[in-house]
Amino acid sequence: MKRYGKKYVEASKKLDKAKLYTCEEAAKLVKETSITKFDSTVEVAIKLNIDAKKSDQQLRGSLKLPNGTGKSKTILVLAKGSQATEAKNAGADFVGDVDMIEKIEKENWFDYDVIVATPEMMPLLGKVGKLLGPKGLMPNPKTGTVTPNVAKAIEDIKSGMVAYKNDAYGNVHMIIGKVSFDAKKIAENLDFAIKSIAKQKPSTVKGQFIQNITVSSTMGPGIKVDKNLFDI
Repeated sequence: MKRYGKKYVEASKKLDKAKLYTCEEAAKLVKETSITKFDSTVEVAIKLNIDAKKSDQQLRGSLKLPNGTGKSKTILVLAKGSQATEAKNAGADFVGDVDMIEKIEKENWFDYDVIVATPEMMPLLGKVGKLLGPKGLMPNPKTGTVTPNVAKAIEDIKSGMVAYKNDAYGNVHMIIGKVSFDAKKIAENLDFAIKSIAKQKPSTVKGQFIQNITVSSTMGPGIKVDKNLFDI
């Protein structure tokens, strides 16, 4: 049986385990139940009615939260020529092409959070796919990180774009802000995230798509959100 720390136990007492909360209530509670000394990240876990083994039921994409994530991301852009210049002007932290790919391959270099690549760079990225894939860093058109418009991708990422992908159990985990956010902003991000995921329901899925929704802060207790309050 898992044992929890004193702070976690005390924070959990503020929750009614039998209750399903609204977005607004969950947003307030996630702030009240934060137990870290630092500005905790707020995350939502959405349990989906999908068979993660079936390729036509897997979810992967990105969305731009209305109030951002509160977390700055270091961006590596792989592009050449004018697109590389655009990336530098747009505020990319690192810009290059073959030289950066070789750096990843030879030095196991991972001093960035996101890679944005132009389509022409993708064949060259294949040789480091085994390094990037397990870390969730491989660019993908579905998440908006493979694009000829690198400046737009950088702008979206810096202003609150988050990528999501279901795990082997059919769950989607997503950052929706920081504990320091106003509760209203957390609630708006949460509402937007849930409704955005609901719109991605695969045509082969029958019945209710979203099964459970839980919000929590870093190391904090989970707060269950009432899925029936959404028009999904």
